[in-house]
Amino acid sequence: MGKIVKFDFDNKELHKLAMEIRVEVFVNEQKVPQEIEWEYEEDCTHFLIYRKRKAVGTARYIVKDDIIKFERFAILKEGRGKGYGRDIIRYMLTDVWPLKKKIMLNSQEYAVDFYKRAGFVVVGGKFMEAGIPHYPMEYVAPDILEKALAKAVCRR
Repeated sequence: MGKIVKFDFDNKELHKLAMEIRVEVFVNEQKVPQEIEWEYEEDCTHFLIYRKRKAVGTARYIVKDDIIKFERFAILKEGRGKGYGRDIIRYMLTDVWPLKKKIMLNSQEYAVDFYKRAGFVVVGGKFMEAGIPHYPMEYVAPDILEKALAKAVCRR
């Protein structure tokens, strides 16, 4: 597992690293308009995951009323297939769990199975965002997280 760092928008140094990763993955690779990447930055909690002291992935979440929305999962090519996406999503789930709110995300079509393995289910039809097909998903595996957290507490 890589080292994961949680930070707010005010940490300009870490936010710059996260944006560099997102620009590489979303703007350069997927051709998403760059202005979309700057939406709601100040309102989100951000995360970076490191491999050998280099940031290789990022994600964020935003809390709106009774919903927590996970967003902007991006892993650089060099970090893909190594479990960093799984690690960062688990870390984020553990972070938001005490809030006891519904956890949602919009998955790109190709990543639906990844999020299903993390405990999410598709809760709506396909829609287009930035020219990419997505599905709305909701986290429905709270018992899995509760058991994992209980084991983690017991080991301390």
